[in-house]
Amino acid sequence: MTPATPAAAEYTSHTEGARRAPAGTSVPLTDPANGRVWALARLDPDAVDDAVRGAAAAFREGPWGTLPAHARADLLHRLGDVIVDHADELARLETLANGKPLAATRGEVRALARWYRYFAAAAETLDDRHRTLGATTDALIRHEPLGVVAAFTPFNGALSLGSWKLAPALAAGNTVILKPPPQAPASSVRLAELALDAGLPPGVVSVVIGGAEEGGRLVEHPDVAMVTFTGSTAVARTLGARAASRMKRYVCEAGGKSAHIVFADADLDAAVTAARQGAFSAAGQTCVAGSRVLVQREVYEEFLSRYAEAVRRLRVGDPADPATHVGPVASAAQLERIEGYVDEALAGGARAVTGGRQAPVSPEFKEGYWYEPTVLADTAPDAAVCREEVFGPVVTVHPFDTDDEAVEIANSVEYGLAAGLWTRDAARAHRMSRRLQAGVVWVNTYRLLHWSVPFGGYKQSGIGRENGVEAVAEFLQTKSVVTEYGTPADPFGA
Repeated sequence: MTPATPAAAEYTSHTEGARRAPAGTSVPLTDPANGRVWALARLDPDAVDDAVRGAAAAFREGPWGTLPAHARADLLHRLGDVIVDHADELARLETLANGKPLAATRGEVRALARWYRYFAAAAETLDDRHRTLGATTDALIRHEPLGVVAAFTPFNGALSLGSWKLAPALAAGNTVILKPPPQAPASSVRLAELALDAGLPPGVVSVVIGGAEEGGRLVEHPDVAMVTFTGSTAVARTLGARAASRMKRYVCEAGGKSAHIVFADADLDAAVTAARQGAFSAAGQTCVAGSRVLVQREVYEEFLSRYAEAVRRLRVGDPADPATHVGPVASAAQLERIEGYVDEALAGGARAVTGGRQAPVSPEFKEGYWYEPTVLADTAPDAAVCREEVFGPVVTVHPFDTDDEAVEIANSVEYGLAAGLWTRDAARAHRMSRRLQAGVVWVNTYRLLHWSVPFGGYKQSGIGRENGVEAVAEFLQTKSVVTEYGTPADPFGA
């Protein structure tokens, strides 16, 4: 059985402390497991201006703008607790949006409390700094919030990845307008409502449901001070150009094509397990998916055989079934995109060691968007499937001989979000981690994400960082207040 359909049949933007009355264009929300429409979302053209007005008022005129850091921290703690209290409901909404197994989305939602608690603690450490400039002169270095932040979130984690933006932005004292994809707005709307339940004032957390038009208006609105985005590199570039042309702060986490490197001295059992989890979690619809597995030639055949067998054991099926490992991909368009990459690779001489086709499912799911976990070998290095982000359950496996060759292959793409490597040689681990062009390098593990560890990309994978205390700095601006307590000197000597 699929996740139970929520009571609400229609989702509207959430502005100035309430859901809006239905208006504008309707967008069907489709369950990717069975292709059925389970709700509607409304794209209201007036929502952008109202959301910004409410967020700006909450920042400038309401209590939020003058709230001390410890009081913001208390509210963040409460919000984390309220989210956990509603974990089952929020998890169902996320699964209906992206097809992840319910067990996975439930775990993600429950873990979010740690993000809010961490950034609550960070809020209480935001102190001004004093610097002595002379006997009667000093400077006060203040770190102040930017104001209204527009946070663009992705379909594969509107709630979890949205919280990566929301928690530090609120800790810094900003107000936030979440802009989820029109096909995945439900969890964000509920998050705005839960923020009110936790005691945050109206307008501090808002939601605009919309597509490119509404997103563009948010970016260009004069009262939006910052834009933060998670999604494809192509859209990140477009939004970044528009934000930069208006001198707005911009942070983005964009695409990835992560290399997962296995050396001959690695613990192959652990590497196989991690490479399977790192590539096929969320049906490969994660920006850090280890979609290129590089294996040293001495163990290549052994690894490939063991890896393919492990992938074949993955259970594809009903997201509501606790035994399911891999659910559907999020949409018909995404399924078509995945098929296109794999078919092109096979036509070019690649070999499907396992998978390479739509996944067989029971009749109740035949209208859903299912693709088998796929491992490709003998793929041409310049094939699109090896260089572009597929965002699906597809992995290419490649042999290499030397450290230098592994580095060359890993760094050969335009992306630089993450990388992983497996070796028992500590010196090699240090050398390789320095040489890999990636914002996150995992050694003898993979996809270990933590609220305290900065996350972001090199090259075309992003600008700025999320998570860790470093994330709070992205949402602050610095003001220097210089004070003379004595008689200022006359520079002209009159």
